[in-house]
This record gives sequence, structure tokens and C-alpha cells, in this order.
Amino acid sequence: MNKIGRREFVKHAGATAAVGAGAVLTGCQPKQQTSALGVVTKKQYEWKMVTTWPPHFKVMGEGADMLAEWVERMSEGRLKITVYGANELVPALSVFDAVRQGSAEIGHGAAYYWAGKAKATQFFAAVPFGMNAQQMNAWIYAGGGLELWQEVYAPFDLMPMPAGNTGVQMGGWFNREINSVDDLKGLKMRIPGLGGKVIKKAGGAAILSAGGEIYMNLERGVIDATEWVGPYHDYLMGFHKIAKYYYYPGWHEPGTVLEMFVNKKAFESLPADLQEILKTAAFRSNVGMLSTFESKNNSYLQKLINEHHVQLRRFPDAVLAKLREYSGEVIEEICEDDAMSRKVYKSFHKFQQQVSRWADVSEKSYYGVLLS
Repeated sequence: MNKIGRREFVKHAGATAAVGAGAVLTGCQPKQQTSALGVVTKKQYEWKMVTTWPPHFKVMGEGADMLAEWVERMSEGRLKITVYGANELVPALSVFDAVRQGSAEIGHGAAYYWAGKAKATQFFAAVPFGMNAQQMNAWIYAGGGLELWQEVYAPFDLMPMPAGNTGVQMGGWFNREINSVDDLKGLKMRIPGLGGKVIKKAGGAAILSAGGEIYMNLERGVIDATEWVGPYHDYLMGFHKIAKYYYYPGWHEPGTVLEMFVNKKAFESLPADLQEILKTAAFRSNVGMLSTFESKNNSYLQKLINEHHVQLRRFPDAVLAKLREYSGEVIEEICEDDAMSRKVYKSFHKFQQQVSRWADVSEKSYYGVLLS
């Protein structure tokens, strides 16, 4: 991507934080019809979705756009959702409050952005050394995770549901090699969520900066390293032009869940069929985003290596072991101070243990055969 192209991409990358909106439930056709389910079929609703992504941001923002389009199609125009990207209507990190207060009906983002509202939220996005995308879906959809997520959001009158996943992320971009955990001391790294707390434990500084600021901050030395998403997004952001080493694995975000959450009062005002349409669109988006990342990441990784000569590095085992130790300490501290986090993590950890044993005899064994 040329310089202008990268600038255009970054320009629209505003905050990896959030955005809010004002929304109103509108309109009713004068003539109403009733379906066999007893729901009004002619009433039209116009909603707003505010997202933590820049407008039409690749994959994530586009996914929010598609979700709205699917809802309109499936409802035959009865539910129309206008999507607003970061900073189009409200300041960054305001999506949660905008939907909670009813000024927007739907939010789209990642749950770890709301740790300041409720500590337990971050367990529904990504946990360092936690579960991958497939396992997170299993826990949320079939292991009690969704019910716990709904319980965490209930005091805020919000209804959450999965609406995307990045898959396993990369470990990040560095301008110095990481040969031991001591190399993390004093490191200023852009990294959110629980992973950021782990970096602090290692003696570094965790900095959360807007997506559009990351390139400039790394170029100017405001930060020494950054994680973002994966090869596809990282290539578009142009990090390979200003960072030498590309580390893996993404220990901090092994399967990051993206979310859609709905104002509960607004959701309950919908007829039953439109409620199901919203849920179905979120489910479709969850599958679609992960599939898109999986289809693109390897080809862009090869471009980074073969065309731009990025040096791919694996974190040393000793570094990963220490980061895992610190992760345990971070989670323990959070759970000690917060009863809901204890409840959520107990479920998360138990499910991870169970699903990992199955993975040992299924996928892990299969991969072993392929690589032998």
C-alpha cells in the first residue's frame, strides 16, 4: 500500500476506543397487520448503532455495516439501523454509556473496553493464555458464558452477544529483540485489557492509544512497541515500515471476541421476530468476521516477510512462561477484589480445562500428524 493509501486507512482509524450516538424509536405505519405470532408486522423502527471502530473500518467496521444491512434485509425494511463509527457522534469510549442511556440502541466493540464499568467484562473479550476463538464460542454459546455475560451487563440495562472474533492475534511489533523478560522492563507498549496489566507486571508501561495515533506514536518513539490485530490489519496500518521485529504468538489475545450489545428496553420493545433477526445477524457476523481474518492473515503475513523483509520472531519459551505466571497473578488480583469476576473466571477456567483436554486428543493430535 502506498503512502497515501496508508494515510487514508489510518485517518479513518480514529479511536480503538468508542463512539456514541443519539437514537430514537420512530415511525409506525398507519395500517398494521398481525402475523400468526401476534406481532405487528408493519411497524417500522429506525435505530442507531455506535461502534468502537472507525467508520467502515476493515473487517470490524465493515462487519458492523453488514450486520445492519442483514437486519434490514431480513426484516424487509421494518428495522433499519444506521451505523456510526468512532467519533462521529460522541467521544471515544462513550459507546457503552450511549447505549446504556438510550441515546443509541446498539453498540459494537469489545468487552474489555468497559473494564472501568465492571471488571468482569474483560473476560468476555480476551484472556491472556486463555481460549482460542473456537473455544470461546463454545463457552459462550454452549458452556454458560452467555448467561454470565448477560448477568454482568444486566445492571446497565444492556444485552450482550458475540458479533465477531479476530482469532489468535500476533504478539506485536518491536524495534528491539525480546530475548528475556528483562527486555520488557521500561518498554512502552500500546496494549489494552488484561494483557496491558501483564506488561505492567513485567516492568513495562501499557499505553492505550487511538488506532490512528499508533503509527505516529511508534514512529516518534512515544511508544516502543505495539500490538494491533494480525497480519492483514497490521499490513494496512503500515507498521512494517517503522518496526523491525514481528513477534508471535499473541499470548495476550488468543481469540478476541467482538460484541454487539443492545439497550434492553429498546430490545424488549421489538416484536419477537425482530428480536430473533437481531440475534441471527449477530451470529452471522460472529462467523463472518473470523472467517475473513482467517482467509486473509496468512497471505498478508507472507507479504510482510517476503516483500517487506519483516523479521518474524517467536517469543522465547522463558519469556512466555514468565508472562503466563504474571497473567495468573493479574487474574488472581482481579478476582480477589471483585465477586462477579470470581464467578465468571471460575466458569471460564473450568471450561478451558475441559475443552483443552479434548483439544489434546483432537486438534492437537491432528496437527501433530500434519507436521510430522
